[in-house]
Amino acid sequence: MSVSETAPEGNRHTPGSMSVGWIGVGRMGAAMAGRLAAAGEDVTVWNRTRAKAEALTDSGCRVADTIADLRGHDVVFTMVSGPADLAQVLTGDAGLLADPARVPGAVVDCSTVDAETSAVMREACAERGVDFLSAPVSGNGKVVRAGRLTLVVSGPEETWLKVEPLLDHLGQGATYVGEGDVARLAKICHNVMLGVVAQCLAEITVLAEKGGMSRAAFLDFLNKSVMGSTFTTYKSPAFVHLDYSPTFTPLLLRKDFDLGFAAAHDLDVPMPVAAAAAAAVQATVSSGRVDEDFAILLDLQARNSGVELKPEDVEVDDGLSGRAEGAKRP
Repeated sequence: MSVSETAPEGNRHTPGSMSVGWIGVGRMGAAMAGRLAAAGEDVTVWNRTRAKAEALTDSGCRVADTIADLRGHDVVFTMVSGPADLAQVLTGDAGLLADPARVPGAVVDCSTVDAETSAVMREACAERGVDFLSAPVSGNGKVVRAGRLTLVVSGPEETWLKVEPLLDHLGQGATYVGEGDVARLAKICHNVMLGVVAQCLAEITVLAEKGGMSRAAFLDFLNKSVMGSTFTTYKSPAFVHLDYSPTFTPLLLRKDFDLGFAAAHDLDVPMPVAAAAAAAVQATVSSGRVDEDFAILLDLQARNSGVELKPEDVEVDDGLSGRAEGAKRP
């Protein structure tokens, strides 16, 4: 029975009225599942490494011994690393859909996967009478904990309406963009803009510094202006302190540019600005620094501009924690 047949009418929802399963509790999944439980939802989690799932018991989650324990739940969220992992947890021999006689009402996939994989998983769910929503996210673990996560969702509209109250617990809410897997394209477009803005931010920050300003002062001005954003504010500590602890790597960003260009080719959409930014991202990959944050675009821009960057010993507000971050020295 689908979730649209069992959930309350409209958007009326009582926390705990739907049984929620969660597959994948890495940094993102753990933070998201924890928010659902904190909101009073009935959440049972499974993770390949059981210890990560058990860490969520303090947040009110129960732990499933196997994925099979989540079959029959009203809604099961998936947040896994990639296409192969999603296929395994859904259609593998021990996957969520392996027993046609006992399946969940709906699957909500928050993983970052391509549209083709998503379409195959959607079809596998449909064959078993299971609703499927694509629900990729914008943010990271810290963004989730700050209540600033956003989601973009596509699939059956009736299912979206029933699941929306759960998604609202995860952050600033979700946006429904239509049927099928158009949410995947929305996320790709989002990440292309992420790379374009990051490269632009690197260029103007280096220009300001070479002209005699501190990075902290320039970024403080920028973030207070109409040109500032949640993203530029969030990235300011990394730019000021030269802290490139990874939140999103150049390799992942390059992959999303490639997906964006493939979609642009198919839809005959020229993307000259994105192409220029993609070349800079490729240069960071070619440098070999693929395990750091994509904010290393700043280092590349500085080197090409004859500027030697040094960490600045200044507190910087990241816009998420409600306080300034202290200087982070290497």
